[in-house]
Amino acid sequence: MKKDKESKRDKFVRLAEARTNKIIDMLQLLGNCSNTSTYSYTQSDVDKIFSTIESEVREVKKKFNKTESKKNARFSLD
Repeated sequence: MKKDKESKRDKFVRLAEARTNKIIDMLQLLGNCSNTSTYSYTQSDVDKIFSTIESEVREVKKKFNKTESKKNARFSLD
């Protein structure tokens, strides 16, 4: 039986939804580490964790906005 080829859009939606939900699940698991009756951490630890996560989110967002950044990088004397 021949299977219909998945469109680029369908593939993106399938993968983006699955990966986004996986990230959400992992963030919720990370939130479990905030339980001070089970874990010990400093504010510095928390700052490092979220600084790294936020930095990575910015980098990934740049990849999605690449077409916009190229348009803004055009040279003009005006």
